[in-house]
Amino acid sequence: MDKRVEPGELHGAHARPALTEADIRSILIGIVLAMFLAALDQTIVATAMPTIGRELGDVAHLPWIVTSYLLASTAVTPLYGKLADIHGRRVTMLTAIVVFIIGSVACALAPSLWLLVMARFVQGLGGGGLISLAQTIIADMVPPKDRGKYQVYIAGVFVSSSLLGPVLGGVISETVGWPVIFWINLPIGLFAYYMTNSALKRLPRHERPHQLDLLGALLMTSATMTLLLALSWGGTHYPWLSAQIFGLVGLSILLWIGFAARLKRADEPLIPLDVLANPVVRAGTIAAGFGMGTFIGLTIYLPLYFETVSGLSAANSGMGLIPLSCGTVIGATASGRAMTKLTHYKRVPMIGLTVAVIGTALLAYGAGTLPLIPFVCLLAVISLGLGTLLPVATVSIQNAVRPHQLGTATATANFFRQIGGALIVAVFGAIVLGGMGSSGAGLSAETLRAGSVDRATMVTLFQYVFAATCLGFALALAFLLMMKEMPLRGSAIEAAKEAAGE
Repeated sequence: MDKRVEPGELHGAHARPALTEADIRSILIGIVLAMFLAALDQTIVATAMPTIGRELGDVAHLPWIVTSYLLASTAVTPLYGKLADIHGRRVTMLTAIVVFIIGSVACALAPSLWLLVMARFVQGLGGGGLISLAQTIIADMVPPKDRGKYQVYIAGVFVSSSLLGPVLGGVISETVGWPVIFWINLPIGLFAYYMTNSALKRLPRHERPHQLDLLGALLMTSATMTLLLALSWGGTHYPWLSAQIFGLVGLSILLWIGFAARLKRADEPLIPLDVLANPVVRAGTIAAGFGMGTFIGLTIYLPLYFETVSGLSAANSGMGLIPLSCGTVIGATASGRAMTKLTHYKRVPMIGLTVAVIGTALLAYGAGTLPLIPFVCLLAVISLGLGTLLPVATVSIQNAVRPHQLGTATATANFFRQIGGALIVAVFGAIVLGGMGSSGAGLSAETLRAGSVDRATMVTLFQYVFAATCLGFALALAFLLMMKEMPLRGSAIEAAKEAAGE
């Protein structure tokens, strides 16, 4: 039986004063910097990779620089959520920042590609907790009713990193050397540590004495890594129907079955069953997974469309993604602020996702014939519609669980969003690369950019990609409609009781 005392029941010396606006701003600076570290490192490396491969003398294994970070950061995301619920947000966030800084220094000093890959894995172990912990801390600071307007800071971090990262990565690697893209994490990380260490001391505390299910953590981490390896290698390193990919997928399935069995038998499972069974958490996570996963897949393959179909240069194709990024922030900002005023806050993302579905259907219909400017404007409208989903899904999930489960629920939602993104990117890759008549390794988006495929073929393939995007947004809308619209209360515990029918 849970005998834990909620913050509203505290008295005397144990009670903490309410946070002021100045406190909230101070905490936001620290966690936004921490988030920026993780988000920037996902984008700044891409444009520096050719230089890294040339200077380290190994171009063939360059994808491992990205894959190792992805494996580590995705696998440990739920662990950070659980640890934050057990030991508190402050110590967990500080640990993530320290691990990330250590990994960054190791990356900058790496004398060979494989040592760089190992250092990137360490860096991912830290980066995996920064984003979900930041969302959890925001949930600790403000009640669900006011929480949506703060989600704009999270969206702003991703947009700024997506715009600055590729530019900085290319410029720094070509001028002062690629190690500097990792060295710049040191001053930013130390400042984030300083701000977080001081500011989070005033944060309300919801941790409770628990034990970490180590066996469950091992099973879940192993299952995640084998699945991501299969998705990363399928169609590029090995054919999708090869024994290697089948073996990885089969091993991942067995590990997931073992993890599910462990959840039922463990005294304190890694992810509490009541969190997984919560209908709001379940529907909100799936809706956000389809929405963000589809968006990620679209951003990865759109530059290929701009280059092979629209005839843009590599530099200009990246500029074509700016409306897509900015529209998401505008949509998230509008939706987050609307949540503070509207009783039926789901209506905003319902309209937004409907617009996104119609917009991507128009992309599929007009692929190859739609002029560039209307095409880019349509992308902006689509991203504006998708952006409305993000704060509603996050706040609804947090609104439906108790305060001591905020970290676990938020990290679990982020984890499944990342898995969903990897799956949908793999589907898009299978459409594009498989459509070239290649079921094996060797063909990639980079070889297609080199002009080895005629325009008409690429137009046909992208009609399928845009149709798949339309389906992904439609599924996000369907699960959003299924998500129960709980009143946004002044505290998470009140909303959780209503969600449970208490």
